[in-house]
Amino acid sequence: MDKKKLIEAIRAQLVADMTALKEAVKATIDAATNEESKAENEYDTRGLEASYLARGQAKRIADIEEVLLLLKHLTVRDFGPNDGISSSAVIEVEHNGKTSFFFILAKGGGVNVQFEGKSIQVVTPNSPLGEALLDQKVGGVAVVENGPQIREYDIINIW
Repeated sequence: MDKKKLIEAIRAQLVADMTALKEAVKATIDAATNEESKAENEYDTRGLEASYLARGQAKRIADIEEVLLLLKHLTVRDFGPNDGISSSAVIEVEHNGKTSFFFILAKGGGVNVQFEGKSIQVVTPNSPLGEALLDQKVGGVAVVENGPQIREYDIINIW
């Protein structure tokens, strides 16, 4: 798997997300500052809610910019079956008969990208799954506990 091309696909997805988000921020700011958003009474919070939304969207843009910077300077490492999983590893796992692919990055968890016919999700080491995958090898099992629920991910391949 060409991880440099995967990184470019993730970057392209993030740039597209950021472009759409910037348009949404403009619309939200317009809604927050529009004359029609002025409070008609003490219970009317449309303008305030729009300003909170704009602030959240601006934070998400800053988060995306941070991930883009990380990807620009990421040292990509090749992994073999005997290497423990760490940053820049792509992992193929099986869970309940379903195959999934994950890419370990310090930031950007939750980003999904279609690459070489596969859906690949970015997972951070701070997430329960990312933490369970760290240092595992091919043939290992990553165990994620969520209250009474236990999920086991069989590690099939690492790139």
